[in-house]
Amino acid sequence: MPAGLPAGNYLAATVFADVTPAMRIFAEEIFGPVVCVTPFDSEEEAIALANNTKYGLAAYIWTSHLQRAHRVAAAVESGMTWVNSHNVRDLRTPFGGVKASGVGREGGEHSIDFYTESRIVHIATGETHVPRFGA
Repeated sequence: MPAGLPAGNYLAATVFADVTPAMRIFAEEIFGPVVCVTPFDSEEEAIALANNTKYGLAAYIWTSHLQRAHRVAAAVESGMTWVNSHNVRDLRTPFGGVKASGVGREGGEHSIDFYTESRIVHIATGETHVPRFGA
């Protein structure tokens, strides 16, 4: 347990180095203080590695090259992408993923559709002729 914190369950930040696509940890969506590091040799390889998953909630690109940031952001399959930042977003912007991480968007005006269950009720207020099919 970390010093100075109340009793409880804590997980220390963990870095898994030299992770390969064949490893289970590469393919799973982990929510916690965990990062998997996979080395790559080219921009194309990095994009292929990033897209080699059934998930696509968020992507983070760290680069000092603006053109590369735009190229990679356009090529990576994710619902949200940050460049040289992490999870800093205006709450009015959409939040959501793609692939198995996506069920639509929420945030800002997108929340209205996401959290609204439309129901349509038709009521006849006068005499109506109801046709009989097959008669």
